[in-house]
Amino acid sequence: MSRLPTLFVPHGGGPCFFMEWNPPGTWDRMAAYLRQIPEDIGARPKAIVLISGHWEEEVVTIQNNTSPPLLYDYYGFPPHTYEIKFPAAGAPELSARIAALLGEAGIGWKYDHGRGFDHGVFIPLKVAFPNADVPIVQVSLLASLDAEDHIQLGQALAPLRDEGVLIIGSGMTYHNMQTMMASMRRGGVDVASPDPGSQRFDAWLEEVLTKATPENRIEALAAWDKAPAAHDAHPREEHLLPLHVAVGAAGTDPGRKTLTDVVMGAVESAFRFG
Repeated sequence: MSRLPTLFVPHGGGPCFFMEWNPPGTWDRMAAYLRQIPEDIGARPKAIVLISGHWEEEVVTIQNNTSPPLLYDYYGFPPHTYEIKFPAAGAPELSARIAALLGEAGIGWKYDHGRGFDHGVFIPLKVAFPNADVPIVQVSLLASLDAEDHIQLGQALAPLRDEGVLIIGSGMTYHNMQTMMASMRRGGVDVASPDPGSQRFDAWLEEVLTKATPENRIEALAAWDKAPAAHDAHPREEHLLPLHVAVGAAGTDPGRKTLTDVVMGAVESAFRFG
């Protein structure tokens, strides 16, 4: 198997792809993007390593569980969304390989043998891999939310790409919930005029991720908070940092934008590297 790409995917809002939304169709474009991921990568991965914006630990923590349960870590949604099933297996051998790579890179780590998949994992992957037939290992963010540390985490994981493992960062390129909820209260029909801050930050991301040299790409992401409208887009950066991991794992591979969408009044994007 040839080297697999790395991805940054938007995981939507709660269980958004599996419920009615107002206005209808809000999440259709994002769902269509997620469904085409297997075809886009061109090879069936042996396993997936996923870094979600919904798990933070003091040291990098590796899920090590043969049959992870689901964490319905969203609130106030219809009852049926708490009955969603996604019985993907864990992969303890991959967990051990991740631990070895982190050790070689001098990155502290620990195992978690009980934690399940949060909705940053099972919601987008149920769309992309509906048969739940690819093993998954989730890896935490660092509670420090340090940008450079997350780039280095991705760099440590990079050899997995040559071992049939798909590395996915799952978050959102824009995650200012105050702005997005205000859009919902207006009816959520801001497709023609999305939040200006989201447009500026998205334009910066596209420039950095698709046009900059790999060295400049890393330098810019390490200082992401200096970008136009950075803190408007991310008052807290946990939904952006999975991108840093994906970029770290990308090495010198070029990036391209694979989705531009407007949901809840803001621009949201996806990126592929390699």
